[in-house]
Amino acid sequence: MDDVVYTRAGQGEPLVLIHGVGHRRQAWDPVIPLLAKHRDVIAVDLPGFGDSPPRDDAYGVEPALRLFREFFAGLGLGRPHVAGNSLGGLLSLALGQAGLVRSVTALSPAGLWTYAQQRYAIGMLRTHYHLARRIPDRFGRRLAASAVGRTVVSGMIFDKPARVAPEVIFDDMRAFGSAAGFIPTVALTRGRGFRFEGPVLDVPVTIAWSQRDRILARPRAAELRKMCPQAQLLVLPGCGHVPMSDDPELVTRVLLEGSDV
Repeated sequence: MDDVVYTRAGQGEPLVLIHGVGHRRQAWDPVIPLLAKHRDVIAVDLPGFGDSPPRDDAYGVEPALRLFREFFAGLGLGRPHVAGNSLGGLLSLALGQAGLVRSVTALSPAGLWTYAQQRYAIGMLRTHYHLARRIPDRFGRRLAASAVGRTVVSGMIFDKPARVAPEVIFDDMRAFGSAAGFIPTVALTRGRGFRFEGPVLDVPVTIAWSQRDRILARPRAAELRKMCPQAQLLVLPGCGHVPMSDDPELVTRVLLEGSDV
């Protein structure tokens, strides 16, 4: 899988990290140094995002399962632990359902939504995508340089965007606006696309929902239990949709405990 770009660090049992739609593997940078003390951490760029080139055959849940099956085999990972955020959380649950991983930790996973929630979330992401494409570099750098500007640009995904470094905000914005995989991915959300209905029965699952998620609404616990009867359900206080930057220590603890099996 030479066309899947990834970052690898640490030692121990392998833990694969999957970002959300429109994001990139650097979303995990705040937690990788902490995780690498205990795990062999592999953060991937999905095809058409970050530095991975687009692939026409890689969008959708089933194509992603094939891709990760090949990726795991190519790196000799066997059945690794996996964790994902947003779209990455959905793909992590699907990998667990397929029996391809040892454990699943899903942070504010996509695909557990009602149709109304799905339309809202995808609409918000489309709006941010088109804005990211249209903002000139000079103006984007000015926005990222101020706390107020970072809140305007990234307040939907981080609870504390003012704490994120300006260069991270700017680079995220540019990566989002240039993500060749965004349009083909969100096109699959029409109808019943990208809905996860489970079940995940034989793999340990942790589902951790950000308390201040402004993109995805937290499902009721009873609904989550139907899909993952044995799942550990957590709330991440003080965190937005992408919690790794809001509270790296908390997210690291959740990922380590979720993969301690």
